[in-house]
Amino acid sequence: MKLFGTDGIRGRAGAAPLDRETVSRVGAALVRARDGGNGPMRVLVGRDTRESGTWIEEELARGLTGEGAEVVSAGILPTPAVAYLTPGGGFDAGIVISASHNPFEDNGIKVFSRSGEKLAEPVEARIESVVHDGSWQVKAGATPAVTCRDLSAAYLDHARRILGDAGPLQGSRLVLDCANGATALMAPAFFRSLGFEVEAIGVAPDGRNINLHCGSTHLAAARERVVSTGARLGIAFDGDGDRALFVDHRGHVVDGDAVLLIAGEQLMREGRLPGDALVATVMSNIGLEIALRERGIGMARCPVGDKYVMEEMRRRGLALGGEQSGHIIFAEHLMTGDGIGTALEVLRIMAATGRELADLASALVTYPQVLVNVRVRERADYMRVPAIADAVRRVEASVDGQGRLLIRYSGTEPLLRIMIEGRHDEEIKAWAEEIAGVVRAHLA
Repeated sequence: MKLFGTDGIRGRAGAAPLDRETVSRVGAALVRARDGGNGPMRVLVGRDTRESGTWIEEELARGLTGEGAEVVSAGILPTPAVAYLTPGGGFDAGIVISASHNPFEDNGIKVFSRSGEKLAEPVEARIESVVHDGSWQVKAGATPAVTCRDLSAAYLDHARRILGDAGPLQGSRLVLDCANGATALMAPAFFRSLGFEVEAIGVAPDGRNINLHCGSTHLAAARERVVSTGARLGIAFDGDGDRALFVDHRGHVVDGDAVLLIAGEQLMREGRLPGDALVATVMSNIGLEIALRERGIGMARCPVGDKYVMEEMRRRGLALGGEQSGHIIFAEHLMTGDGIGTALEVLRIMAATGRELADLASALVTYPQVLVNVRVRERADYMRVPAIADAVRRVEASVDGQGRLLIRYSGTEPLLRIMIEGRHDEEIKAWAEEIAGVVRAHLA
C-alpha cells in the first residue's frame, strides 16, 4: 500500500492506513529512516481539532519513543506553525495530524523535515519501505512519555513581522471564519491584538464540526456575515490553517489566483519578486497568466499540491507561489502555505496601497472554464489514439495564447478529466464535448 499522497498520509481515521498499528509503525519508521543527526531524534507534533487526533498522536508517540525519540506535543496548532517551529526549536522533524479541509471522519499525517519543509518524495518512499518491512515490530511498552508545551506565541511573534499593527486599517471590522479548526484557538485574539475589530465564526470546535458548513471550502457563512455586519473583508481558513480565501466587502469571493496577482504586483513594485516571476499550479485560471504577463510577471506551472509549488519555487529561486484553493507561499515568511500569513500579507498590501480588496482583486479577469469527465475502461495513453490526438491538437491550436486545455486522469477514479478555459463559454463547451466524444468512442 502506498502511504504518502500529495499531502502526507490521509484516510478514514481508524481504517488503514490510519489504523492504530500502521500509525505506530509510521512513527517508528520515521526514526529508523532517519538520515544523519546526533543523539535522540527530537520530534514536534501538532494537530487540528478532530476527535481522532488524540489517539493518533498517542500511537505516533508510541512508535517514536519506542525507537528512542523525544516527542514534544504542541497540542492544537496550525500546520504552518509546526513548519516554523520545527527548525526554530531545533527539532529533527515536525508532524501535523490533520486532514486539512476534509470532514472530521478523515485524518492525516504530514511530516516536515528539520528545515521546516514537507518531505521530498524519495524520503517518503524510504519511510514507506521501512513501514512495510516485516522484519521488525513496534516495541511494546507503557504509555509513551510526551512533553506538552504551548508554542503558539513563538509562531504568532513570527507572523507579526509581516504586519505589526493595523496601521491605517486600525479599527476595521474583519470576519474570521476559523473552520472550527486549528486557528480557532488563536486567530481571533491575534487579529484583535493588531488593532482590528473581529467578528469570529467557526470558533467552537467539538471534535466533529471541523469544516462543517464553514471555512475556506464553505464560504456562504462568511459571505453572509461580511455583508450583514458591514465588514471590510472576510478571511476564511481551512481546518489546519495552511490556506486562506477572502470575501470582499460586497460579499464576492477572492481566491488564491487573485491573491497571487495582488501579491505578485506588490512584491515586484517593492523589488522583492526575484526573476519577476511566480509559481502557480495547473489549476490556476488562464486569466491569471494573462494578467501577470500584461504586468511583466512570468508564471511557471506545476502539479497540484503546495509541496510541488515549494519545490518549483526552490528550483527557480522564486519568492512567491500558490494555488487557486488558497495555499499561498511567501518564501520570505515560510516555505509552506500559511493562512494567517497570507491574510496578513493581503492586509499589508491594502494598508500600503490605500486600496480596498475588491479594487485590488478586480485586476483579475477570470476566464470561463468547463470541465468534462469521461469514464474510461483503462488509463491508456490517449495521445497514441490518432482520432483523440487530432482532436486535442485542433483545440490546442484554437485556444493558443487566449485559453488553455488541460487533460489528465483522475488520481482516484477511472475518469479522464478534460478542462478548457477560454474567452467564450459556448465555444469552450463545444471544444470540450468534441474531445470527450472522441474519447468516449475509443476509450469508454
